[in-house]
Amino acid sequence: MSGALNGQSADAPKTGPRASGKDRIFADYFVETPWPLARAAEVIAGEQSTGTFTAVPGETQALKERHGARIEQIVPLEEASAPLLPGAKPPAGHDGRYRRGRITVSYPIVNFGPSIPNLMSAIAGNLFELQELSGLRLLDIELPDAFARRYPGPKFGLAGTRRLTGVYERPILGSIVKPSVGLSAQELGSLVYELAVAGLDFIKDDELNANPPYLPLEQKVRAVMDAIERAADATGKKTMYAFNITGDIDEMRRHHDAVVEAGGNCVMASVMSVGFAGLAHLNGYSEVPIHAHRNQWGMLTRSPGLGMEFTAFQKLCRLAGADHLHVNGLNSKFYESNESVARSIRACATPLFGGYETVPVVSSAQWAGSAPPTYAAIRSVDVMHLAGGGMLAHPDGPAAGFASMRQGWEAAAAGIPLETYATTHTELARAIEKYGKG
Repeated sequence: MSGALNGQSADAPKTGPRASGKDRIFADYFVETPWPLARAAEVIAGEQSTGTFTAVPGETQALKERHGARIEQIVPLEEASAPLLPGAKPPAGHDGRYRRGRITVSYPIVNFGPSIPNLMSAIAGNLFELQELSGLRLLDIELPDAFARRYPGPKFGLAGTRRLTGVYERPILGSIVKPSVGLSAQELGSLVYELAVAGLDFIKDDELNANPPYLPLEQKVRAVMDAIERAADATGKKTMYAFNITGDIDEMRRHHDAVVEAGGNCVMASVMSVGFAGLAHLNGYSEVPIHAHRNQWGMLTRSPGLGMEFTAFQKLCRLAGADHLHVNGLNSKFYESNESVARSIRACATPLFGGYETVPVVSSAQWAGSAPPTYAAIRSVDVMHLAGGGMLAHPDGPAAGFASMRQGWEAAAAGIPLETYATTHTELARAIEKYGKG
């Protein structure tokens, strides 16, 4: 495959001036192939830059030097006797082994500029369909400063969200509207008032509920904001509510404006539904924090030999303007391991271009007892911790559920066993009775 090796030997690991690559994007891949790893790397680099399946007249050496992708490193890993993915085409005389490795390829930014949509076409594009590959996963990306100049990132992040909620030195605690769908305006308003007057920091729409015909968003905004304001009059605290405005581009703008005009303080968008470009477009005019939900993420990542690591995904979400970003939860209802969730939380907290601060949102089958393992894994309270049933189904009601969540985090941060702390905190004790048996 032409345009790949840039004059280097394909047999030795390749290293490049990664830290100083101001005009190149570096992409790390896990690769499995029935071919030699060097051949797979050549195919990746050529397919995604100047090459194709055969040489063409315009592919001059000068063009390849300016526009060709470059293999920076090949790190062999283990071999396997069966492929991870179907459709790979082994070479003639194949020995039945599938080579695995970590390959780093760099792409010149001159090919596509600081554009997330076109970046994705370059670093992912047709790669996942190539016959030479029986497994491919994007592990991480490193971007030049041009992307920081193009994408300003989150406008609020952790600091802005803490300011708007008035919550400091502990996690921002909240819940999700349940049932997810089907509530009337009156029923929704009553539930939101009950939660807000209980003191919750944050409430969000479910990802299933944006602008349904039975309760259009404008009606939802009126019902919710009336409840939020009445609760604020009673408590002195205005709960942050994330309205799900996922939709077409013009629809999102209209719904964002409706939320802001009603005094709302957060909007939510499903990243996989609106795309990175849709998220960035929303961020261009948003006057409130953007709560970014990652539903559908599993289809990109659940197979270990396909898709993308959250390490790469969260960078793109932060660039595009996610103030809050879901990361799953420890001991959740989903397949993801606790170690993977902890890595995701830490990834969100790792500075990008020296900033781009976003709030990791821990959710899924969470309750007060989720606080100790979460704190032990990340040693930080800089998260948003959401519990639907873990608050709403508390035996003594949502206010007690919220209190139990606070108490769970107090115990965790102080290094006090949950059961010990529960002896002097009734809400926590009742939560343990309800949720701690499974």
